[in-house]
Amino acid sequence: MRALRVLHVTQPTTAGVARWVAALAQDQSSRGWDVTVASPQGWIQEECERLGVRHVLWEASRSPGRSTRGEIRTLRQIVRRGGFDVVHLHSSKAGLAGRLALRGALPTVFQPHCWSFQAAGGAMGRASLAWEKFAARWASSIVCVSNEEKRIGAEAGIPADRLVVIRNGVDLKTWTARSNADRAAARAQLGVESGVPVVVTVGRLAEQKGQDLLLAAWPKVREAVPEARLYLVGDGPMRPQLEQLARSTEGVHLIGDTDGVADWYAAADVVALPSRWEGLALAVLEAAASGRSVVATNVSGMEEVLSEDGASGGAVVPLESPELATELANAVIARLRDPQLALSEGDHGRARVEAAFDLREAARQTAVLAVDLASTGRTPLFERESAVASTLQVEP
Repeated sequence: MRALRVLHVTQPTTAGVARWVAALAQDQSSRGWDVTVASPQGWIQEECERLGVRHVLWEASRSPGRSTRGEIRTLRQIVRRGGFDVVHLHSSKAGLAGRLALRGALPTVFQPHCWSFQAAGGAMGRASLAWEKFAARWASSIVCVSNEEKRIGAEAGIPADRLVVIRNGVDLKTWTARSNADRAAARAQLGVESGVPVVVTVGRLAEQKGQDLLLAAWPKVREAVPEARLYLVGDGPMRPQLEQLARSTEGVHLIGDTDGVADWYAAADVVALPSRWEGLALAVLEAAASGRSVVATNVSGMEEVLSEDGASGGAVVPLESPELATELANAVIARLRDPQLALSEGDHGRARVEAAFDLREAARQTAVLAVDLASTGRTPLFERESAVASTLQVEP
């Protein structure tokens, strides 16, 4: 039986979406499938080379514009040359170009990784929603990374029969629970003073991730816990603005991009994730898997990770609250003042990720989806997956 041929398409080349594409490509390649990733130049290209996965260049800008027509044409050529059985489009730009290029000619998976209409307001938001409702006809399945993302899509009018939930996951061998000894060792390595309360936030420095919301709350945290330190890990377009805010706010440090994200989680007492919109952030899974208490806004996925089973892996603060800065600050303060609470929440968060957010299971479900679409062209019912899985290598 010939290997299944799968094309993954992504415009983001770094951060969460790119890392997810790389994880799926690695899993599917290990199953003996013929996997190709199409993207602009960047980290994902280098990672494909490291993994031995074929990469083809697809130059694409982040937003729609004059270049979009050429991007559609190039992607159509890539598909025609590749002889693919399934095309998997990741995030909004690939979803736009790919669905216009293919128009249902091949089994097509669209994975928004957060709906585009959540990121834009006004006329742009309305146009984005109208597009998603119209273009759903050209997706065999639309993969939502959390139950909340599916609910938002269905309530917005995207056909529910196209929506499938495959929750994000993390590699539990890579993201391990970190002890107090690990915290001390990480701080020594990173040059962080031992014994001081430390809050870490990880993510692209952009409006979506809401670091400015956390900085607005930080003076109140420092007032209650004067020795507290805040470390922003990541880089992005809002860095100049955040640097300016940090200069007038004591105890704030911008770290930039780093390969040592796991060490920053280990060094933290609390991880803060004040996003404005998400599908299901990998950062909350990484932090919880590392055994760290998380303070987050109530965007998609956060409650599913931190509180869905009735226990608590941290605090989820309503983004729409008129007192958001105060509520964020109070949640952080409570955990810095009560290390035992933070420790207990970290233990729960780790157990929750182990139970429901294992990367291996997410990759397996994605493989089942690809096999089913390649053979039948319809969205799978996971209760029948064992019969489907037997046709190709879809073992755990």
